[in-house]
Amino acid sequence: MTRAMTERIVHTGRLWRWTGASGNGTWHFITIDGEAGEALSGTALMRKLEGNARGFGSLKVKARIGASTFATSVFPSKADGGWLLPVKRAIRRDEDLAEGDEVEVLLEV
Repeated sequence: MTRAMTERIVHTGRLWRWTGASGNGTWHFITIDGEAGEALSGTALMRKLEGNARGFGSLKVKARIGASTFATSVFPSKADGGWLLPVKRAIRRDEDLAEGDEVEVLLEV
């Protein structure tokens, strides 16, 4: 049995809000870019070469913001070359986060 190694990535980014064209949907994200984004891109490439790529090029991650830990996926951003980490309302509420806040996140990939 092959066991995948867990990579730990720490990144600080600004929490931002995306609203769909219809104005109905609102999502909050942290863009993972720079060295952290490059590390995620490297992991995604390895998964693809191993035949373990996921839909939309996403990567499953375990994220920690403050005292909150949650399972989610990060998605590649074609706009800026980084990765998008969605941050649910419950996490924003529990960690007292608002749009524009600088947030440190620990990712385990």
